[in-house]
Amino acid sequence: MEIKVAKNAGFCFGVKRAVELVNKLSSEGKPVYTYGEIIHNESVVKELESKGVKVVNDLDELRNLEKGTLVIRSHGIPKADYDKLSELGTKYEDATCPFVKKIHKLAREYSEDPNNKIVIIGSKHHPEVIGIRGWCLTEPVIFETVEEVLNYSENSDKKHIILAQTTFNLNKFQDIVEIFEKKRYYSIVLNTICNATSARQTETEKLAGEADAMIVVGGKHSSNTQKLYNICIKKCVDTYYIQTPDDLDIRKLRLFRCVGITAGASTPNNIIEEVRTRMAEMSFEEMLEESLKTTRHNGEVVEGTVIAVKEDEIILNIGYKADGILTKNEYSNTPTDLTTVAKVGDKMEVKVLKLNDGDGQVLLTYKRLAAEKGNKRLEDAYNNKEVLKAKVSQVLNGGLSVVVDEARVFIPASLVSDTYEKNLDKYAGEEIEFVISEFNPKKRRVIGDRKQILTAKKNELKKALFEKLAVGQVVDGTVKNVTDFGAFIDLGGADGLLHISEMSWGHIENPKKVFKVGDMVKTFVKDIQGEKIALSLKFEDQNPWAGAEEKFAVGTIVSGKVARMTDFGAFIELEPGVDALLHVSQIATNHVEKPSDVLKTGEEVTAKVVDFNAETKKISLSIKALLAGADENEEKASEDSEENQAE
Repeated sequence: MEIKVAKNAGFCFGVKRAVELVNKLSSEGKPVYTYGEIIHNESVVKELESKGVKVVNDLDELRNLEKGTLVIRSHGIPKADYDKLSELGTKYEDATCPFVKKIHKLAREYSEDPNNKIVIIGSKHHPEVIGIRGWCLTEPVIFETVEEVLNYSENSDKKHIILAQTTFNLNKFQDIVEIFEKKRYYSIVLNTICNATSARQTETEKLAGEADAMIVVGGKHSSNTQKLYNICIKKCVDTYYIQTPDDLDIRKLRLFRCVGITAGASTPNNIIEEVRTRMAEMSFEEMLEESLKTTRHNGEVVEGTVIAVKEDEIILNIGYKADGILTKNEYSNTPTDLTTVAKVGDKMEVKVLKLNDGDGQVLLTYKRLAAEKGNKRLEDAYNNKEVLKAKVSQVLNGGLSVVVDEARVFIPASLVSDTYEKNLDKYAGEEIEFVISEFNPKKRRVIGDRKQILTAKKNELKKALFEKLAVGQVVDGTVKNVTDFGAFIDLGGADGLLHISEMSWGHIENPKKVFKVGDMVKTFVKDIQGEKIALSLKFEDQNPWAGAEEKFAVGTIVSGKVARMTDFGAFIELEPGVDALLHVSQIATNHVEKPSDVLKTGEEVTAKVVDFNAETKKISLSIKALLAGADENEEKASEDSEENQAE
């Protein structure tokens, strides 16, 4: 077996300088702290911890620690952190990489011009990018993917100053810059990718194209190591990402003729050398066992171990010569940040989608396996008429889409409710119950039905309601619909009609002025005919006609307001629910053509009761009789006065 080690593998200048500085300070016997892990390599960090070096993740921790020296790692820190160190009076050694320092200076200088827009190409969560951002006087924009740049829209005429994380993938950086140019943005491109990074990536790409297998050595959280892995996997399907020699699976590498080894900028040379040595010492017997190596095939369900997680993909060891790639699209139908659902070391059951996607990668799927299980769940629910519950994932033109264990169910608009609903938007994100009314996964036709559940529940409620409902019973309900002739009241199982004539003892002009949908109403059952329920608000104890025969006896003088008028007279409201007719002929002693000539709606009038019919509840009034009576009294009073004078 031929083993090729990349010349540029291992510690870069900045990392080497930082680690040597920490080792030197720790040998002096005084407390040494690093602001964050000095490099993204677990073995190096643990070795430094064994020497008493403590990692500080928040500068405020220094307030409670013994005075010592803080080492700023090669990634650099924001300007505000330097100010905080001055405030705390902390002694520190700055191991920021000179290349990173240069970017800080550029970010500060260019952001002083309000006509400039700083663009940082890199990972927004990487400490180096966080540091660069902290030197900008205005808020920069940060891009990591080509898709983010394609979706970027800036209408201002600001000049874009493009900077890059020192460890960013050179080819990817060039692709992003090209998009800026195609979008015709006025840009100044400052390629701040470290020369060592560019050289390492270029050499790694060449080596991966020549080797039968590649080993990438470095910390799982190392950005530049992850980029090396991504470069290798595109050129060489048999690429393995390890942190230490103990992670090396010799069985996977036994029969390869040429194996390349590369390493990230935070990988110590002694680890690279140990990996090379172990590869060289493989025995002939071990190589012979390669014939027993595991095979895989498309469609196979396998259990894999997560070895790396990014926002848009999970890499799994599936016991095959190549690791498997599980993309965001094949994880779930719902957009998901994969770093929130998986971590290194997790076990996952997946399905092999394609052993070779053209780039030598093994593509995996989680959602399709889940969908198969989901379809089995739906089939069982269909056969058992089980009621399912799920959230509405999409509101479509013709209905709703819900997902059960990654299996989709379509609920047509006609089966969403037991009543017609024009707009289904209110169901978005809501959890609903339904049954499977049709199951045909081969035709991708799985139909859900919510209507029959609602109908069944209403029938049960209706049955229970009619079993206890009786004429005269007082019931509570909710106004469901209001028309010109009345209101329909939901009694919890059936609707009752509150007719306009039963809404009040008085006159109701328009039910819509009295009730609105959703109002709570206490009524009583006036009549039940089959499934038709008549309701009333005319409670007998509130009947204004009780005692009216005495209160409005013939000859009584009363006052009231003009409620409404017709050509033949005006109706006077004596009190709510009791109206009396003032005929046009009784309005005045002289001739009146029509009531509206002398009266106005709402006007208060005084008249005499000239007729009262208790059976028909009709009262007749007369102003004319009242005036005539007054005239008679005046004449009588005049006569009495003359007689007294004669005496």
